[in-house]
Amino acid sequence: MKFLIVSHVPHKYVNGQYYGYAPYVREMNIWLKYVDKLIVIAPLSSEPLTAVDQNYDHSDICFKAVPSFNLLGLTSILNALISMPKITFRMFFAMRRADHIHLRCPGNMGLIGCLVQILFPLKKKTAKYAGNWDPDSRQPWSYKLQRRILNNTFLTRNIKVLVYGEWPDSGKNIKPFFTATYSENEVKPLHQETVNILKFVFAGGLVSGKNPKYAVNLVKILHEQGKQVRLDLYGDGPLYQPISEFITANRLENQIKLHGNQSKEILKEAFIQAQFVILPSDSEGWPKAVAEGMFWGCVPLATSVSCVPMMLGHGKRGLLLSMDLIKDGQSVTALLDNPDNFIGKGVDAAAWSRQFTTEVFETEIKKLLQ
Repeated sequence: MKFLIVSHVPHKYVNGQYYGYAPYVREMNIWLKYVDKLIVIAPLSSEPLTAVDQNYDHSDICFKAVPSFNLLGLTSILNALISMPKITFRMFFAMRRADHIHLRCPGNMGLIGCLVQILFPLKKKTAKYAGNWDPDSRQPWSYKLQRRILNNTFLTRNIKVLVYGEWPDSGKNIKPFFTATYSENEVKPLHQETVNILKFVFAGGLVSGKNPKYAVNLVKILHEQGKQVRLDLYGDGPLYQPISEFITANRLENQIKLHGNQSKEILKEAFIQAQFVILPSDSEGWPKAVAEGMFWGCVPLATSVSCVPMMLGHGKRGLLLSMDLIKDGQSVTALLDNPDNFIGKGVDAAAWSRQFTTEVFETEIKKLLQ
């Protein structure tokens, strides 16, 4: 099978291997177990490798590099229009050559892919919509356009679109799906012993949309109330330096620590040792960090976006953040004052998340590729 991936993820070529964002590549490597030849259309970056990069595990890769572009501002739009013919041309001939077309959406490359795939109604296709499928959510127009094309059974045929959660406007193209990080072999008993310091983990980009500063301020409030707390932030981004300065200015070095980008193994150990995973994000698809923390019994604190309420059992398996520091601080305090409820949420969170192992994920992928 010749398997084509259309992705906006920047790739890197080092020592004969193609690398990309590790969570995405780890997922695709499961698909690639059942693929004879891989064709990738994506931007190619000259940036050095980082701790969050991983290589494709496949011996036959044909990489078609295309320019990276965005639609933010007049200059960017003009540059995109100049690049569009080249990208469209390469994508058309790659799709014509492929046996199976796999689109990674939403994204700028995904948008072009959604349009070009219309010309191949008989080709077998899948699309991974990694964003928020909620039709009522606020999204860029390009994301909404991709949703409409993928959901339209006249324009988009012979496809399964994998989305997070179940939504009322979904047509027959749409398949509720999930993602997985850990295997059944990694499952171990949860830590239930009493601890002196309550540990919170934030894992994600240090960008405004993820609201890491809210996590910092929430832990600061708990600390000021006399709680023994610690927040470990894993990730990088433009807010790294402002958060570092805030920590120093408020003398919170013993309570809050920035770790930057770290490997899957280091993050896994952080979740195992923590009691909470926090993600006060403005928008998510499937918040991987939340699901990973839940796998190890962390009580999730997350905003009510996309499929997050379903993941948290509408409060049964965690706390839905109101984004009001006073209210959320009171909610966390009330939970800590009820140890049975606190422990129960962690146990329920782990039981739910452990349904979605890499073995189960692989079984579902095999069905899609058959």
